[in-house]
Amino acid sequence: MSDELMTIRQMCDTYGVTARTLRFYESKELLSPHRDGQKRLFTRRDRARLKLILRGKRFGFPLEEIRQLLDLYDVGDQQKTQYRETMERARFHLEALRQQRDELDEAIKDLGEQIEWGTRMLATMEEGTAPPAARQSR
Repeated sequence: MSDELMTIRQMCDTYGVTARTLRFYESKELLSPHRDGQKRLFTRRDRARLKLILRGKRFGFPLEEIRQLLDLYDVGDQQKTQYRETMERARFHLEALRQQRDELDEAIKDLGEQIEWGTRMLATMEEGTAPPAARQSR
């Protein structure tokens, strides 16, 4: 994209977000579009920030954490602090995502086993015989 300003509609169409989302990000000080009357005009910087916001959300970063990381851009050390802090937090989020994946894998395995058990029980019931558990309790 060139340095031209984009309207809220253009931003929505380009990045697949709603106008409400852009206004919300503005209210959280994540974006700061220029104003021309009631019209919001987004700069190249706003577009870059929106890409980072959307990526951060995809990776599970809370909006406040994203805002803090974006604000480090202006520290004045050629973004060294911003990169260092982002990598540290990204490692933390990566580990959390891996833990979630492990928990999901376990839940998927357990649910699959329960479905198999339930399918066998239902088949036994439909055959007209008592389920194995019921036979044992007699």
